[in-house]
Amino acid sequence: MCQMNVVLEHDGEQEKIMENVTHLAVTNEGVLVSTFFEEPKLVKSAWVKNIDFLSGTVTLDNKVLDHD
Repeated sequence: MCQMNVVLEHDGEQEKIMENVTHLAVTNEGVLVSTFFEEPKLVKSAWVKNIDFLSGTVTLDNKVLDHD
């Protein structure tokens, strides 16, 4: 079974959001992450920046992107 760690990157720093994540869903409000034994957590206004399958880490960001 492959469980991921989810971190939020902000100003070059990484904050651990949740470990052993079993489900991740991108919604209109942000990214919803959950595990087997914890309540789901919504990371508001976040988007998936990177997924590193080897290290088992999903990096989120909530910085507004400039689409010019």
